[in-house]
Amino acid sequence: MQNSPLNNIKIASPCSADWNAMSGDDKKRFCGECKLNVYNLSGMTKDEAENLIIEKEGRLCVRFYRRSDGTVLTQDCPVGWAKVKRNVSRAITATISLIIGLFAGLFAFNYSRNSFNPTVGKMVAPVNNNLSIEEDKDSCPPDVNVTMGTPVPIEVNKKKKR
Repeated sequence: MQNSPLNNIKIASPCSADWNAMSGDDKKRFCGECKLNVYNLSGMTKDEAENLIIEKEGRLCVRFYRRSDGTVLTQDCPVGWAKVKRNVSRAITATISLIIGLFAGLFAFNYSRNSFNPTVGKMVAPVNNNLSIEEDKDSCPPDVNVTMGTPVPIEVNKKKKR
């Protein structure tokens, strides 16, 4: 907008008064040195700042920030809003990424814990009381486990000869 009053602001004699030493709010403060109200255009919306300049017909004391391209910054500056939106978007993206990473880590941890069930203890050979000595060892029933290992000597009762 080329015909905005904000585009034509010229300061004839800049003031060195300290804004923070003045009493008032973010939009208007009273200067004790010059006994005038000082209006902060950068603390107002564009419409508020334009209406103030038109209403006072340029006879007022103002404070504002100006970009290098000459435009006056206002509270509803689209570049400022774009930066705010970008920062909020980054924060939301980071938060969502953190939550997804947390759940993925918990899933992987629980999956790895439940996938492997190590058994610790003393190993014992199974006892099979279903086989008799007379049975053929090559034709074991399918539900019998084959056990391998070094046999323990068994004392056999020897029959006494007469």
